[in-house]
Amino acid sequence: MSDPHTPPATAVNPLSNAVGKARRAVEWLAQPWLVQLVVRVALAVPFWRSGILKWHGFLQLSDTAITLFTDEFMLHLPGGPYPFPAPAVVAFLSACGEVTFPVLLVLGFGTRFAALGLLAMTVIIELTVPEGWPVHITWAAMALAIAAWGPGRLSIDYLLGDRRARS
Repeated sequence: MSDPHTPPATAVNPLSNAVGKARRAVEWLAQPWLVQLVVRVALAVPFWRSGILKWHGFLQLSDTAITLFTDEFMLHLPGGPYPFPAPAVVAFLSACGEVTFPVLLVLGFGTRFAALGLLAMTVIIELTVPEGWPVHITWAAMALAIAAWGPGRLSIDYLLGDRRARS
């Protein structure tokens, strides 16, 4: 005698089969190497776009970049906000990081270190623009994912031997 609350096996199997097929389709589409590449590019884009605007020529910062760090940007720390120390130096280092780290990410070269560099920059950006936390936490999550699971197969690091899978 069967339980009246248990659906018949014929009703469960088609649903179970459909869910299994859908899951396998998603897994086929979301290949780890593809996800890792997309996350690297997604994190690189906003930093590259910001960084490229800070340059006025080869190793020459725009006046706007220096003005931002001198007059506009402040560190929102307890008892603050405080101005950036050595704003021209900080502007230069920021601009260098914003163009170098994204290039390294997209190429997949020194990827984990580039991701940690962008994570550190994200922390400083958050201290500068605290109301931007919904975007900043997304950047932090992407940087941590790249640092944790590496660049994936489509990277120079992979060709150089960074193939250790992380569980």
